[in-house]
Amino acid sequence: MCCRCLLLLLVFIFPLTVDAEDWPHWRGENRNGVISGESGSSHFTAGAAWPEGPALWSVNAGTGASSPLVVGDIVYTYGWEKNALYLRAWNAKTGKKLWQQSHPGPRYGRHAVGDQGMFTGATATPEYDAESGLLFTLSPDGDLRAWDSTSRGKPLWELNFYDKFGIERRPQITKRKNTRRDYGYTCAPIVHENWVIAEVGDPKTGNLHAFNKHSGEPAWTSQNQDFAGHTGGLAPMIVDGVPCLAVATSYHALVVRLDKTNGGKTVAEFPWETDFSNTIAGIAVWKNELLISSRYNHMAMAKLSVSLKNGAREVWKNRYPTGVCTPVIFEDKVYFANKGIHCIDFKTGELIWEGGKVGDAGSCLVTSDARLIVWANGGDLNLVETARRSPDKYIELAAKRGIFKEFAWPHVALANGRLYLKTTNGDLACFSLPKP
Repeated sequence: MCCRCLLLLLVFIFPLTVDAEDWPHWRGENRNGVISGESGSSHFTAGAAWPEGPALWSVNAGTGASSPLVVGDIVYTYGWEKNALYLRAWNAKTGKKLWQQSHPGPRYGRHAVGDQGMFTGATATPEYDAESGLLFTLSPDGDLRAWDSTSRGKPLWELNFYDKFGIERRPQITKRKNTRRDYGYTCAPIVHENWVIAEVGDPKTGNLHAFNKHSGEPAWTSQNQDFAGHTGGLAPMIVDGVPCLAVATSYHALVVRLDKTNGGKTVAEFPWETDFSNTIAGIAVWKNELLISSRYNHMAMAKLSVSLKNGAREVWKNRYPTGVCTPVIFEDKVYFANKGIHCIDFKTGELIWEGGKVGDAGSCLVTSDARLIVWANGGDLNLVETARRSPDKYIELAAKRGIFKEFAWPHVALANGRLYLKTTNGDLACFSLPKP
């Protein structure tokens, strides 16, 4: 590979203008749940307090499962309150509110059907663009908006997917009766170069739509025209040297191209229809391979290998599904927290170990010192060894139970030595981790 191509590849995967320990996107700095920050447990003694002491601060950021973003010393949140959605900026050290912007919007998408106790308020995590300083939010009712973080969140442009494209209620996806659901828009948008890309799910114009990030003008739509799935975010990947994007639609594990003249062209469509249109865990990526998983009718996790020539090929399929927690791929192992905490062999799909008390709600990340941080249930925090130090059994190093009493659906975030834990009713707590 030529030096210029290698540099472009590295810039695509690791944006040079973002602090290495920030959390500016869905699933962190590299959008994969593996971060450069440490757990603060390098010299940890079993049974010691972790994190030490009470929370540095706590606030309520509004209803919804959207995750916080952290850029430098600012935390950004997006939540619903009293018929409006609020984008807020908080001081990361003190929790002091720096500014807020809002726009009118309902608690649920206009075609909402079912499970409103869990899918409520702002569900899609915002996106931060380091090159422009813009923040992008997507409400459950399909409002995609751009805000200028350098001017106290000044609104720049907005469009509504239902109004602009006439999106209808999601149809019945599988043959199982009474499994029709519509949670509105749940999938975090993503910025690539000059585009902000979102899963619109229009059966007339395309599943994915790209817009000019500065103006909101349309750039391209995907060839695939599936209805949008219920999933957490889009996953960038490289296929045969070409930047691509993967998403779990209502019908497929979809991979499309992102190179300028081929934006939105289909690379792969792997059939994956799920009851309730729920592939909530979405897609996890490693190089040209991806994982897709669902419970319900699938009760399985599948690993796919993707190429520009042959599309998606199934490598393995196991019986260890994750229903909510997006898997983290680290050192040839797969970790997820759903119905327990699991470690899977990425090469074979075989179970290596499992343990812990985790139900449906859960998310996890892997730190640079190879520890697994799990946020789960109604507010439980766990610090767990990865297979690097514990290759054949589950070892829990520390836990804090009952930090909150609501669903821990929002993804845990760690940035600059501070851990951020949020619930669906908007409670957000910040803990300081011990310095390595």
